[in-house]
Amino acid sequence: MRIAMMGSGAVGGYFGGRMAAAGCEVTFIARGRHLEAIRERGLRVESAVLGDIRVHPARVTEDPGAVGIMDCVIVCVKLWDTAAATAAMRPMVGPATIILSLQNGVENDHLERAFGSSRLLGAVAFIGCAIEAPGVIRHVGAMQRVVAGELGGGSSARVERLLESLRRGGIDASASDDIQRAIWEKFVFLVGLSASTTLKRAPLGQVRKDPEAREVLLGAMRETAAVARARGIALPVGFARGRFDFAAGLPPEMTSSMQTDLERGNRLELEWLSGAVVRFGREAGIPTPLNGTVYEALLPYVSGSFSRVGLSS
Repeated sequence: MRIAMMGSGAVGGYFGGRMAAAGCEVTFIARGRHLEAIRERGLRVESAVLGDIRVHPARVTEDPGAVGIMDCVIVCVKLWDTAAATAAMRPMVGPATIILSLQNGVENDHLERAFGSSRLLGAVAFIGCAIEAPGVIRHVGAMQRVVAGELGGGSSARVERLLESLRRGGIDASASDDIQRAIWEKFVFLVGLSASTTLKRAPLGQVRKDPEAREVLLGAMRETAAVARARGIALPVGFARGRFDFAAGLPPEMTSSMQTDLERGNRLELEWLSGAVVRFGREAGIPTPLNGTVYEALLPYVSGSFSRVGLSS
């Protein structure tokens, strides 16, 4: 199976790296210093629990038009870069190409409009990782899981084919009968983790020790779960509390990509996390005051510098 990682940062580099190290034909789409490092020294994944790997030489390019039609394109760019990535990846997409997003959030509008829902699979990734240095991905803890399924529900031959490539790389990969619910289940946790760690400017271990940060973690998840139920996702009333308890067992050094981006002065995915909860809540008549507070507090940093950007309608 010919697989392209459209975006080879932390998530794309990790999962693509594991598959490539196991012999799968993976092409990494990257740019800047990360691209040059992978070209020169290969891609390295460091994991204290699962062991390090190095892919060298690696198939890597900044030009999706140079690699031909892929069997599968896995989209891992930041959410604010989805529109540009969608346009750039067109040369890799043929009549039988499958596309899935391992991005944060619950909105895939650009991909669906460009390629149609029939080419898309639903997927969700569970992992703690970050770019340690150009060409180097650091994995935190043992969790490295991908769940995939057809958007309309259930699995299929093409889902299983993709999962087999992931499993070949030693990745915990499984199919879901209800991938839409699985995506929202992760989104509930992700919104809470991103809100609390980014406001605290600290990893999860410090969030757990701070009563106010703990309340942000739980409260943001509760609001997100309420919005999910209003949008027809069958989450039980106590789901957010269960995710909060789950967080107690995660590595203390684990953090969110948004907190990492804030510390590095990068753009934030705020509009598609707490911002999305506020938008969805407004549409459904569900109060989301905590996510609204998070949104307002982080808004000045959304472009990677102190600025103001309004919430989209």
